Amino acid sequence: MSNQKAYEEVKAAKEDEIAAGQAQIDSKTQELATTDEKNAQAKEDVADTKKSLSADEQFLMMLKEKCSLTDSEWDERQKTRQLEMEACSKALAVLSSDDAHDLFTKTFNPSLLQEENSMHSERRTQASKLLSAVAQKLQNPRLATLAVRVRLDAFTRVKKAIDDMVSQLLKEKEDEIKHKDFCVDEFNTNELQTEKKDRSKADLTAKIEDLEMTISELTKAIDQLKSEVAEMQVQMKRAGEDREKENKEFQTTVADQRATQKLLTASLNILKGFYAKKAAALVQVQEPAGPPPPPGFEAYKKNAASGGVMGMIQQIINDAKAMEAEVIRSEEDAQKAYEEFVKDTNASIEEKSKDIVNKSESRAKAETDLVEAKENKEATMLELEQLANYKAELHSSCDFVMKNFEIRQTARDEEVEALKQAKAILSGAKFEAFLQAA
Repeated sequence: MSNQKAYEEVKAAKEDEIAAGQAQIDSKTQELATTDEKNAQAKEDVADTKKSLSADEQFLMMLKEKCSLTDSEWDERQKTRQLEMEACSKALAVLSSDDAHDLFTKTFNPSLLQEENSMHSERRTQASKLLSAVAQKLQNPRLATLAVRVRLDAFTRVKKAIDDMVSQLLKEKEDEIKHKDFCVDEFNTNELQTEKKDRSKADLTAKIEDLEMTISELTKAIDQLKSEVAEMQVQMKRAGEDREKENKEFQTTVADQRATQKLLTASLNILKGFYAKKAAALVQVQEPAGPPPPPGFEAYKKNAASGGVMGMIQQIINDAKAMEAEVIRSEEDAQKAYEEFVKDTNASIEEKSKDIVNKSESRAKAETDLVEAKENKEATMLELEQLANYKAELHSSCDFVMKNFEIRQTARDEEVEALKQAKAILSGAKFEAFLQAA
């Protein structure tokens, strides 16, 4: 019965272990499926991020190239304008000299062209004065050059030049408006993206701190559980060794008691047999008929103390049997207590092992999330750096335009208006009307 009970308990323990192993297999299978799903999602995210990064890099290269061309074009235009102003100033000085006036007088025949040239000259002079005044006000070399051309070139060429300049100014105005709108949109977009990435950075930082704290707490809990499991295993091993020693002592004690009982029982049986035979012989002896025989030995009497000796032997046997029964009960109680201890310890170890597995899975998930959060934070930091660099490039490209936009637009409108007025004067409008309007 003891062996059957031990077998059933071992069988139950093994079935519990099989169930725990199966549960762990199911858990690991679920974890594998989750990991595969996360891996697929991560690969898709990497692909999307690479595409987005490639598009952003292409846009950045295009924008850098465009801004570089704009900067070089701006520098070239500034240099050209400076040279143009210097050339115009020198040309005006040459054309305004007395020698130039004498040469112009000799070149043209006043008698043939006096009447036509007088009217044209007056218009030229009025248009030239208007353009010169606006050029001086705006510090515009193109208008200064055109003022000189109005005096020298034919009307057709001058009007065409005015039309071309007006078209160019309108085109520049439109381009500058587009450039300003582009700068405003890009600054707004950059600011929104920067704010979004800053929030993401703060969220990821908080998430990383929380995950690190969670991992630290889970690690401590797992180490504590492992320490407790190791201690219980040591205690269970010690209990098994103690139980083995106790069982050996029990076997020895029982064997000694049984040997003592056997020995004493044999001695007691011998004494009982001897004294029983003697008693029977005394009972069967009868006196013969006739005269009595001569006196002989006195009747043999059993030792008066024989009953006490046998009683003492019997008492020792009874005591040995009682001790044997007591030892057996103690062994059964000790075995039962040991089995209960092993059962409870195994149950506790199993529960702690399950807790270790669950906490290890949680820690592994937290570590995976931590790696992902750190990668996302690094990507966010890189994007913030790129946004900051792009913002700096926008400032270098857009600050001058946005700061001086209204001034440049007003000056360009005045320039266009002056050109239109000059063309109107050359076409026959009166110069006084423009002065009154101004």
